[in-house]
Amino acid sequence: MDCIFCKIANGEIPSKKIYEDDVVIVFLDINPISSGHMLVVPKDHTLDLETIDDEVLIHINKVIRKMMKLAYEKIPCDGITICQNNGTAQEVKHYHVHLIPRYKNDKLNFVDGIKDLDVDQIYEKLKQN
Repeated sequence: MDCIFCKIANGEIPSKKIYEDDVVIVFLDINPISSGHMLVVPKDHTLDLETIDDEVLIHINKVIRKMMKLAYEKIPCDGITICQNNGTAQEVKHYHVHLIPRYKNDKLNFVDGIKDLDVDQIYEKLKQN
């Protein structure tokens, strides 16, 4: 399969991995909308919200809670936008959830995101030791 997220999950393509378990991998977005923008991706390929297994979906939501807590503690941010796209809105055709940290007065418009912290700085703050 020629899916970039499957390749990242299998370790074929490097990523700034924040969290991993048997079901999901969480890594920093390569083109972040804001500092700390993370993707929560199931390891098994599934297209979208209609095709994802219910148990995997529940697990992903539990991981989202963990990653939110981590972002609030380590970055810190003032809020988090959670986004999941389907159909033509999906750039990568593999189910994934965006966790987009928000900052006071960020005026984030989802076109020109803020990038005031370097991805390596964010990675050092968020990665699991």
